[in-house]
Amino acid sequence: MRDLLPWGQILTVPKASARFPENTLASFEAAIRDGAEGIESDVHVSLDDVVVMFHDPELARTTNSTGMIREREWHGADGMQHVRTVKQPHQSIPTFDETVALLMLPENQHVNFNVDVKVQNTPTRLFALMHKTISSYPDWETLLAPRILLGLWHPNFLAPAKEQLPYCRRSYIGNSPAFARKYFWNDCEVFSIAFGALTSADGQRFRQECKAGGKKVMVWTVNDPDHMMEAVRWEVDVILTDVTKTWLDLRAALHSDYDKITAQSSRFFLWTTLRFYTPFQYLWAIQGRNYLERVAGPFDALNPRR
Repeated sequence: MRDLLPWGQILTVPKASARFPENTLASFEAAIRDGAEGIESDVHVSLDDVVVMFHDPELARTTNSTGMIREREWHGADGMQHVRTVKQPHQSIPTFDETVALLMLPENQHVNFNVDVKVQNTPTRLFALMHKTISSYPDWETLLAPRILLGLWHPNFLAPAKEQLPYCRRSYIGNSPAFARKYFWNDCEVFSIAFGALTSADGQRFRQECKAGGKKVMVWTVNDPDHMMEAVRWEVDVILTDVTKTWLDLRAALHSDYDKITAQSSRFFLWTTLRFYTPFQYLWAIQGRNYLERVAGPFDALNPRR
């Protein structure tokens, strides 16, 4: 296997391992065993100040319990520490502390950690709790902090992140290159964009702007091999996927015979899938912004990049 492909080394960061319940230590461990260079998970804070790794703001979709995470306690007889996933093998909800402990094991200190900061959080509270955990480790400034990437959806989270976790890199997460340019360009070195948003002409321009500006591009959530190959053609830096092994096997095949594999890959889906067309992408971006503003306030409350 050559060290580098013609387009560079695209890293693998699983949003979850599809073999295990999402956002669990078992899924993180499986992804690392598969060869992922990073893991990605979402954070929320319990009523009693425990940072938990969980996608939704409430428990019902994936667990045997209900309620908003911010309204539930972690400790106690009825605490979330006793909640288990519906999907088998049944797993507990991991905490941020447990996830960092996994990453600090000697065999895992090459693994990066992308923290998806959900907008239901109060940023100053969340970031203070995260700093307490991160800074509790010896040599954290060299062994841990450089591996953590804060993924931010809303510009209101930028100032608290810069103030309380200045040692963490920051990324924009979203589905709009236009919002990424306007609100996040100066304060983020990484842009984590939905795959569909990069299929448009504006998505192509944004990829070119990132390359010229020394910004890194991550694309999510890429589970289809044809979509993976499209991301390869785009020369993105990181692929986020639920099927780690599928991408790693494809990446190994590309190392062996790049021209053959790319020639076999179809791009027909770009013209047959309506969600990749510009009008759909525009509506999707507006709907996303409306939701974020309902939860965390207006984007333009701050001073955006003009």
